[in-house]
Amino acid sequence: MAKTSIAEIVASLALPIVEEAGCELVDVEFVKEGGSYFLRVYIDKPGGITLDDCESVSRPLNDLIDEKDPITHAYYLEVSSPGLERPLKKPKDFEKAIGSAVEVKLFKALNNTKTYVGDLVSCDGINLSIKLEKEEILTIPMDQVAKVKRVIKF
Repeated sequence: MAKTSIAEIVASLALPIVEEAGCELVDVEFVKEGGSYFLRVYIDKPGGITLDDCESVSRPLNDLIDEKDPITHAYYLEVSSPGLERPLKKPKDFEKAIGSAVEVKLFKALNNTKTYVGDLVSCDGINLSIKLEKEEILTIPMDQVAKVKRVIKF
């Protein structure tokens, strides 16, 4: 039986609360930074989220986590927007980002480069294609991709 991570447990607890607030659950992460643990819940909705949206998720989620008690040590709960330069993780994230500028970081260099920036052309779960500055299309196998995030060009 596979071990379920704290982030997965909290995501399952958070999903109905987030949806009731009229938002989308983008991601949940549980990380240690310095000597403290942080439970971060990222939410979004068309037009962006407000402080009231964060509060309407944070309060009931905090109560439910206290009740279910899946985390055995002290942590800080943060509910926020994933930001404009959000990471792309789920198939739906990639679908929404088609045509947008993205930064792709690779586990190891491809053509002597580990980071590429271009417009996302496609992602089928096996390969990711981006259009580079010179209109060249670069296709990268997803198993070589460490991280993809949207980028905002000014």
